[in-house]
Amino acid sequence: MAGFDFRAVVLCSVALLNFVFVFVTGADFVRFISFRAIYHNITGGAPVCRDSVPWSVALRDSEVLKALGVDLALLTLFSVQHSLLAWAPVKRVCQSVLGVLNRAMYCTTTALALQVLMRYWQPLTSAPCLWSVSSAPWNIWFPLICFTVHFLCWALICSILLIFDYPEFLGLKQVYYECLGLGDPLSLKSPRAQRLFSHLRHPVCVELLLLLWLLPSLSLDRCVLATFLTLYLSLAHSLDQQDCDYLRTQLHCKLQLFSSPQEGSTKNNDNGSKDQNKQD
Repeated sequence: MAGFDFRAVVLCSVALLNFVFVFVTGADFVRFISFRAIYHNITGGAPVCRDSVPWSVALRDSEVLKALGVDLALLTLFSVQHSLLAWAPVKRVCQSVLGVLNRAMYCTTTALALQVLMRYWQPLTSAPCLWSVSSAPWNIWFPLICFTVHFLCWALICSILLIFDYPEFLGLKQVYYECLGLGDPLSLKSPRAQRLFSHLRHPVCVELLLLLWLLPSLSLDRCVLATFLTLYLSLAHSLDQQDCDYLRTQLHCKLQLFSSPQEGSTKNNDNGSKDQNKQD
C-alpha cells in the first residue's frame, strides 16, 4: 500500500510539474507570437525591419542568410519533435516505456522545443518588411485592431481548450485515472470522440493562423515562421464531415451544460467518471 501511495505521489508530482512548465511556455508563446510583434507598433518602439535596404542587398547579406538558416533549423527541430513523437510506432514504444506519463512527456518535450525556438529565434531586423502599415491614421489604428483581434483569438483558444478537456491534453487526467484505477480516459470515450482526436491534431488551427498573419508589420523572419507553421498545421489535419458534425454536437451540449449547470446534477451524481466520459 505504501508503495502504491509513493508511486501515486511521484506520478502526480511529474504531471503537475509538466502542467506548470506547459503553462509557463504557453504564456511565453503568447508574448512571442503576439505582444512582441505588435507592441513596438503601439508604443513606437524600434522597427522590426529596415525598409531602406533593397531586397537584392538583404538576400545577399551573410548575417541575414545565417539568421534564416538558424530560424529554419529551429522550426525543423520543433516539427520533427512534434511529429515524430506523434508517429504511431514511436507512440507505442513511448507508451510501453512511460505508461501513463506518455502524454505528459509529449507535452513537456513540445514545450521544451518551443522554449528552444523562442529563446534562439533570430529576428531579421536588417531586412525589409513584406508589408508595413505606416501611413496615418492607420499606423495607429491598425496596430490597435491587431491587438484587439489577437486578444480575442487567445481568449477563444483558451475557451476551446476548456471545452475540449484540457486536463487530458496535458496528461493530468491520465495520471488521475491511473491513481484511481479507472484506466485510460480516452478508451472510455465514444468511438466518435476517439475518431475526432485521431484526426484533429490542433483544435485551434484557424485562430493560430489568424495570429500568425494578422500583423501591422510582417518581417522576413515572421513570414518564415508563419509560412512554415501554416503548412505544418494544414498537413496535420484530416477532418471530414463526420468530425465536424460531432464537433457541432459537442459544442451544443457544452453550451447547454454551461447555461444550466445544475440541471440533472442530482440524477447523474452517482454515475461516476466512467459514464461521464462515455457520454463525451
